[in-house]
Amino acid sequence: MSDVVELRGLRVSALVGVLAEEREREQPVVVDIDFERPFDSAAATDDLARTTNYADVLTLVQSVIVEGHFFLLETLARRVAQAVLDFDHAIESVWVRAHKVRPPVPQDVASIGVSCALRRES
Repeated sequence: MSDVVELRGLRVSALVGVLAEEREREQPVVVDIDFERPFDSAAATDDLARTTNYADVLTLVQSVIVEGHFFLLETLARRVAQAVLDFDHAIESVWVRAHKVRPPVPQDVASIGVSCALRRES
């Protein structure tokens, strides 16, 4: 098993949803990302160049979300996962969780979210 880098609680304002109000007004989305990639060499040498820079991954993810206009949260999560997987060929797999923090539903719910996982094909 590979090592895992965990990125938690990235908050981004996004256009995501099928309702007219969601298509016109950004809403907060919180994203968690885990990606598997070996980092034993980086840990042994204390060298950033030997691992995936998580600041660059966060910038990429924010860009994918801000530039995209999604009907489905599922689409947002899948596009983020694919972008992270494509970012660095050392990344073996990625798991993305995306949550609408204030979903437009009548029930009192803290958030609504989806998860998806992608693995690099051999």
